[in-house]
Amino acid sequence: MIASRLGRSPAGRAALATRSRWRQVLLSCLLGALTVLAATGLLTASGYLISKAAEQPPILSLTAVIVLVRFFGISRAILRYLERLVSHDLAFRTLTDLRRRFFERLIPLVPGGLGDLRRGDLLSRFVGDVDSMQNLYLRALTPPAIAILTGLICVGVAFWVLPRAALALTVMLLLGGILAPVATRLAARRAGRRQAAARAALSTDLLEIVNGSAEITAAGRQGDWLDRTAADDRRMLGLQRRDAVGTGLAEGLITLFAAGAMVAVTWATVPAVAEGELHGVWLAALALLAMGAFEAITPLGPAAAGIDAVDAAAGRIEAITERPAPIEEPAAPAEPPAAGPLRFERARFEYESGREVLGGIDLELRTGEAVALTGPSGAGKSTIGELAVRFLDPTGGRVTLGGADLRGLAGEDLRRRVRLGPQESYLFATTIRRNVEVGRHGATEDEVQAALDEVGLGEWVASLDDGLDTFVGEGGARVSGGQRQRIAAARLFLSEAPLLIFDEPMAHLDPAGAADLEAHLTARARGGKGVLVITHTVADPANYDRVLVLRDGRLAG
Repeated sequence: MIASRLGRSPAGRAALATRSRWRQVLLSCLLGALTVLAATGLLTASGYLISKAAEQPPILSLTAVIVLVRFFGISRAILRYLERLVSHDLAFRTLTDLRRRFFERLIPLVPGGLGDLRRGDLLSRFVGDVDSMQNLYLRALTPPAIAILTGLICVGVAFWVLPRAALALTVMLLLGGILAPVATRLAARRAGRRQAAARAALSTDLLEIVNGSAEITAAGRQGDWLDRTAADDRRMLGLQRRDAVGTGLAEGLITLFAAGAMVAVTWATVPAVAEGELHGVWLAALALLAMGAFEAITPLGPAAAGIDAVDAAAGRIEAITERPAPIEEPAAPAEPPAAGPLRFERARFEYESGREVLGGIDLELRTGEAVALTGPSGAGKSTIGELAVRFLDPTGGRVTLGGADLRGLAGEDLRRRVRLGPQESYLFATTIRRNVEVGRHGATEDEVQAALDEVGLGEWVASLDDGLDTFVGEGGARVSGGQRQRIAAARLFLSEAPLLIFDEPMAHLDPAGAADLEAHLTARARGGKGVLVITHTVADPANYDRVLVLRDGRLAG
């Protein structure tokens, strides 16, 4: 039943997804409760000691209470440290679990399953929204458990001393533990739900300014982007202020109820003391017990103020992690064939909208041959490359490798045999060496250098002061477009896949550079590889065994 109730909200489902950490949750709750009880015990014992000392009894009669005060004072500090250590370790490990889960779900969605989701929004979800989830345990789940446990124990102690004082404390704890969080949540609810979206909009603005600064400046549109960013920033600040008002309201109400609890308990205790039913030293002890009990109630206000923000963040993360992948990995992958051609057999592909891209094509790529695939933009050339590595599945016909349908192979096994160099290859903000090593983990320096030599970059790299360790900049900003294409091609050359597919590798190159790179790519076929070059323009048809033309979803050539 508890799992069912948790599963009704995104935050609850996130908690269930990380339930392997619940032992740490229980330990965090236990340490938190013991910390509050130690603080309450310190106040209660101090009140009793001060009252008893005012009667000037023999000093030895106070020894036990003095030791108790010292015990609670020391244990409170130690327990607080341990509670913070465990709870923050729990929060960080939970964030790690969520990030791993997010990334694992993101991998099969790229490149075909993200739709129109902007990079800034995706970054905001991966960083900001996931970070917000640290409050799932710190503020949402553990504070109520701690409040209930410590409240029951404090009421039990008060009942042992004076039942009517326990009744007064119970009423005030219920009022403070329910009314204050409810009022706080109502005050902060609207802002909490909108903060995640506002944060994403602001992140997107900043990312667009950074990535598109040259184009924005050239068009003289700096003011427009700055105005839009400033407006989103003001909106974010406004929401944060509303959230701060809710938090302030929570603290004020809790303080009011804590003071009210002291008054109520004192009011209930005074007649008992006056009638001789209870020794007067317990008056201060019970009043301070009531104050200490509210230390567990105080976090409930901020928890209520932040729970909607946590739920909204969990919902935005869930919107990514629960997206259907464009392909589905087989439950029991078949053994990949040792060798064999890549074949498209009456392969069709159309989008969900019904627009047909490929209308039943037949294509074969064998090792030892070079094939060029040309055609106008939008003809479906890149779709063929994505089908070949199973970034997409055909909607009709099939694609096979060595006679085995790709849908029955594990994606990792397939991509060890068929490697695609995408049209917009990304260079990471690291060195040339590390960018080429993406092609094969553990490659030696000689192998990296050989791959660069094969794509015609050997002399250029040798002329650089740092050689292979030259930094390429963010997104390859410190190299030319042609050099970026060649580095991306070197990745595929470094791989051990027998079939290589290059999507527009000659883009951004001048005619001489395009012809040179084309010669290097097709030379791989003479070395025993199968090479498919997807391109708008063929520099020299003699480099290829076949030149195919794709028009209106049909092949010719």
